[in-house]
Amino acid sequence: DPAHCLISGTGLTHLGSASARDKMHQQDGAVEAGMTDTMRIFKWGLEGGKPAAGQVGAQPEWFYKGDGSIVVRPGADFPVPPFAEDAGEEPELTGLYVIGDDGLPYRVGYALGNEFSDHVMERRNYLYLAHSKLRFCAYGPELRVGELPKHLAGTSRIIRNGETLWEKEFLSGEDNMCHSLANLEFHHFKYAQFLRPGDVHVHYFGTATLSFADGVKTQPGDRFQISLDAFGAPLENGIGESAQPLAIGHVRSL
Repeated sequence: DPAHCLISGTGLTHLGSASARDKMHQQDGAVEAGMTDTMRIFKWGLEGGKPAAGQVGAQPEWFYKGDGSIVVRPGADFPVPPFAEDAGEEPELTGLYVIGDDGLPYRVGYALGNEFSDHVMERRNYLYLAHSKLRFCAYGPELRVGELPKHLAGTSRIIRNGETLWEKEFLSGEDNMCHSLANLEFHHFKYAQFLRPGDVHVHYFGTATLSFADGVKTQPGDRFQISLDAFGAPLENGIGESAQPLAIGHVRSL
């Protein structure tokens, strides 16, 4: 039931993740004491994102992507809305959870994810971050259960016309993060509205690696490939045609 699946995520969680974002959000006259809001939140994570056991750490950035209807299967294309200004990959780990009858969250496991966002829209103003995240996404194709290695290194690439257009290593795992996974999970599931028995949650843990930061402009027909040996088969998706828009004035009174 797509309506009982929540897709969400946290940003500025990985070492190095603030650099590209900070460049997006720097505005003359808008930086207080030489530090953007991006760098301020990232600094809080560095200082308090990995608390001692039983302690509450720094709160991360959080965002909403949609319900289960915005999930694209591995191998399928991402629909792109006609108003989108960019169609960019975000190679990430995802946590997959179900809420038990006791109202507590249970982690089923982890999977590779492509958190697919509109970085041009986000760059216009950091308050557009929420809009930029309302896009399709994918995770899979394999599920990893149990504890994660502390250091994970994979590869993110874009393939165009059968050739590699861009390729870069991406790092994850707690050794490469400024927040512990437990801290990120706590700050998501601390909200009572996310603890409805039977609901499923797919939560993206963030990344520090984007082709957009290297000046890449994707286009329909491009294919993303995210691979990490510890997760088995790679996650592959393409960019499809524009999704059908809602015309202006089509909201009507009952």
